[in-house]
Amino acid sequence: MEQEKTHLSLIERIRRLKEQNRYAEAEEEIQRELKKKPDQPFLKANLADLFLHQNRLAEARIIIDEILSRDPQHPQALYLLGEIFLKQNSPKEALECFRQAFAREPRDYLVLRSARALKEMNRFAEALEELEKVLVVKPKNFPFLKEKGLVLNKMKKFDQALETFEKAKEIFPGDSFVNTEILRLKSRERPKGQMVQELQRVISMESKKDDAQMHGLLGQKLKEAGQAREAAAEYKVASSLAPRNLYFLKQEGFCHYWDKNYPEAIRCLGEALRRDPSDFRARNTLAMIYAERGETEKFLGLLEEILQHHPGHKPTLGTAKKIRKKLEKKGSEK
Repeated sequence: MEQEKTHLSLIERIRRLKEQNRYAEAEEEIQRELKKKPDQPFLKANLADLFLHQNRLAEARIIIDEILSRDPQHPQALYLLGEIFLKQNSPKEALECFRQAFAREPRDYLVLRSARALKEMNRFAEALEELEKVLVVKPKNFPFLKEKGLVLNKMKKFDQALETFEKAKEIFPGDSFVNTEILRLKSRERPKGQMVQELQRVISMESKKDDAQMHGLLGQKLKEAGQAREAAAEYKVASSLAPRNLYFLKQEGFCHYWDKNYPEAIRCLGEALRRDPSDFRARNTLAMIYAERGETEKFLGLLEEILQHHPGHKPTLGTAKKIRKKLEKKGSEK
């Protein structure tokens, strides 16, 4: 009983520190406990989870493999391995991990992650089936309703998506993403210019001026209207308000690229790729920018920097290898 209380207390401390982005302190807490109990899988799993939050995937994978070598069906380790696969754009492998974890320890969050993996594989009907397994019993489950709305969006069933997001809003009215999706779906048939003006009025309100999702939606509508520079400015505001949301940073970078503002595009997309090496679109866009500027060596430098933190990332390794060969060939031809 005392051990359980200690674990719960540690989890609560770690959770608070992670919410405040105090990752170094959270790691110190776990490492301190690991010195007392070096073979405790509970502590190791929490350390791997902490690394996962920081995108330190290689370090997280080492710990997870240690746990699974002793207990191949350890549910938390399988879940975390699935999360790594999702981040590496390997949803099929992620799905297998989540399902194995669920077989050992049936939890709703594993059903939710399975649905997300199916969505990433474009198996939308199966994703909905997964979500309904829980929603039929818990129709007011907010995370499942939110995910269902996202799947319906992917299926272009916009009326059903709107209805689902509105149900989610009834449960949790303060979710900015849900509120923005409702506004976006309701505005689909309106002229682009009208929507831009309405959103500009919305974010001028005191209660909405710091709403990252609203600034992001305005950025999207400006981009759709062909106003790349103005869109980049809105995405920049959104990113500053929600710095952990890489979507806004990436979109700012793409808008700078379309506006031919290459230094800013490199800044945004380079940072995005450092934090999410699996984003092939950001990587390919950067490759084009550096090639156009005749700075392929700098792109290779960026990839090598990323590999220092993600040494086993195959797409980055492959791209770096191709560039090295090109540069070597170019050098030998001189």
